[in-house]
Amino acid sequence: MGCAKNLVDSEVILTQLKGNNIEAVHEAGEGANIVIINTCGFIDSAKQESIDTILQYAGAKEEGLIDKLYVTGCLSERYKEDLMKEIPLVDAFFGTREVPALLSRFKADYKHELLGERLRTTSHFAYLKIAEGCDRPCSFCAIPLMRGKHVSRPLESLVEEATNLAANGVKELLIIAQDSTYYGLDIYGERRLAQLLEELANVKGIEWLRLHYAFPAGFPEDVLAVMAANPKICRYLDIPLQHGSSKMLKAMRRGINRGKTEALIEKIRQQVPGIAIRTTLITGYPGETAEDFEQMLDFVQKMQFDRLGVFTYSHEENTHAYNFTDDVPEALKQERADRVMALQQGISLTKNQARVGQTMKVLVDRYEDGTYFARTEFDSPEVDNEVLIRAADGYLRLGDFATVSITGATEFDLTAIPV
Repeated sequence: MGCAKNLVDSEVILTQLKGNNIEAVHEAGEGANIVIINTCGFIDSAKQESIDTILQYAGAKEEGLIDKLYVTGCLSERYKEDLMKEIPLVDAFFGTREVPALLSRFKADYKHELLGERLRTTSHFAYLKIAEGCDRPCSFCAIPLMRGKHVSRPLESLVEEATNLAANGVKELLIIAQDSTYYGLDIYGERRLAQLLEELANVKGIEWLRLHYAFPAGFPEDVLAVMAANPKICRYLDIPLQHGSSKMLKAMRRGINRGKTEALIEKIRQQVPGIAIRTTLITGYPGETAEDFEQMLDFVQKMQFDRLGVFTYSHEENTHAYNFTDDVPEALKQERADRVMALQQGISLTKNQARVGQTMKVLVDRYEDGTYFARTEFDSPEVDNEVLIRAADGYLRLGDFATVSITGATEFDLTAIPV
């Protein structure tokens, strides 16, 4: 369940199980007698989805359809004691850092020689998690409660993992962490994201590198020169900004105000011409007034982000913001989120229409009913735009790059023909 970081953890568990000669598949299907659920505990909707999934398989166990049920991940880390009481049909709960304990239930060893190896659940792209945990004090976020403090992975191990992934057909690496821009500070005494990107770009077989989850405060600007100079690094940056009101940013403990945020975005666009910037925002944080929200709308209009997502505020136990009254009604939170997305829809349509007539390089992801679905370097899997290419089955190959001519545009997708 949950984010790409959780997906990587699931792939690690899968690798360890198979390394111990235990037959395992990513999605439970017919004939599975043991189920492991890797949960998300980030916000209310994600927690509910995880709980519903646990209850579904607890019911299957009660009916005798499966023999054992184990739960791991963020929800389990955060609410283990409560879950044990409420759902006793689960055989055991494990936290985010208890993979060896989980494996012991199968009389399996945690094989350190498998570090850097992954049995992927994706095909021609893969997520590369460069760090665990987070040291940021953001008032709304429960990630440090579930994942602990920031711990960077050594650069050499990341290059080794990237090399293994490339050798197994991966062409695109998506760099992820709770805060990717903090990378290296804990183990090298300085931020090393720029160096890491350079090293990864040298890995033979990797053609696209994509950077996610950059933090705006203290952004390591040496990264921009590396992005601009290396064609393998996608002109794409995922930088969650959360709000457009300085008052709200201060309340959220983001370490940056609106003016400095706008200056940073301007610098990024100047130093990496043509870059696509993705961000996320939160509506309905405690104390958010109509004026604060209007500032958010003004911010979105002014910044003209290429990609944007919105979350409604979730009041999370043991976070700093939990001390405040959750005073924005849920309906108003959603109404504000809808207004932001309506504004972004128009911005996205204008930007997409400007692509019509251009020739672009795309990576082909899948084929369905006479249409290939591909992505440009400006789009990440699952969250961003797609390029729809009408062509006969077999005309293009999944996982290959292709050159296409853009023939049409909608708010969130492009259409194209092969060149």
